[in-house]
Amino acid sequence: MWKVMMPRKIAFGENAAKEFQYPKNSLVITTTTPDIYNKWLDYMGIKNYEVYDKVTPDPSIEAIEAIKKQYEGKEIGAYIGLGGGSSMDVCKYLSKLTGIPKILIPTTFGTGAEMTTYAVISFEHKKKLLQDEAFLADAAIVDPYFLPGTPFNILRNSACDAAAQASEGYDSKAGNPFTQFFCREAFDILYDAIMNDKHHMLPYGAMLSGIGFGNSSTTLGHALSYVFSNEGVPHGYALSSCTTVAHKFNKSPYYKRFKEIAQKFKFEPLKLKQPLDAAADVIMPDRGHLDNNPIPVTKQDVVKCLDEIVNTNPLA
Repeated sequence: MWKVMMPRKIAFGENAAKEFQYPKNSLVITTTTPDIYNKWLDYMGIKNYEVYDKVTPDPSIEAIEAIKKQYEGKEIGAYIGLGGGSSMDVCKYLSKLTGIPKILIPTTFGTGAEMTTYAVISFEHKKKLLQDEAFLADAAIVDPYFLPGTPFNILRNSACDAAAQASEGYDSKAGNPFTQFFCREAFDILYDAIMNDKHHMLPYGAMLSGIGFGNSSTTLGHALSYVFSNEGVPHGYALSSCTTVAHKFNKSPYYKRFKEIAQKFKFEPLKLKQPLDAAADVIMPDRGHLDNNPIPVTKQDVVKCLDEIVNTNPLA
């Protein structure tokens, strides 16, 4: 038997965020600054809300517990995660802790977090991928309004992340015909949007990717990427080489086209501060990704992949 889960409500397309009816007394959680999020909130037309804007990338469990404590006793109608994956991950975990509904609104269109049961939270300064049905959004809103003006580095990291998720999700052993349909459609849309500069299509492709990989799994590419992210490399940037090398290892049908995406965005080669053997020791316990890889992965395989990533240029 296969099981597929999606948010209870999905609103997408032009004016989706503007026409949505938001609960009163919502807490908007974001990583951005007032000059940016006030523009977004004006567009959304939301009333009777508070803003928490101190979320940082790769949020820690301590930071989430601090937010919970800060707003205890207040009657919050909903959490609204507005921004990138970090804002949405905080909302997911807070909602699980408190039972308060969550509305997820991506503005960078890379993580697919608005569609998934996954959250990435840092414990003791190490990112950990968590999965829980409680993380599924009560409503997800995908609106291309937020895309124009996005800095190039954020756009390329987000688009690379979405393409990595779609292609790894297609290859995943945890996939099924339904998830592969969404991943295949998502990658085709993302590839066309990236290679032909149709950036208005990125949000739609990322949304479909989230449905696909969110019900299967990402694989070796994501497992490799976290040791680079732990050293401060943006996630999408880390995936440019990591997923390329992983697709080569897996003989993925997406190897060639994913590499073309990374080349289109002119991602720089990656470096790693720690020894490859030590990095492999960090990666091997990541069974959530490695167990779903289409080919079994040994520590020696991981060391070889890391060596190719840092000592050659896999995007050349």
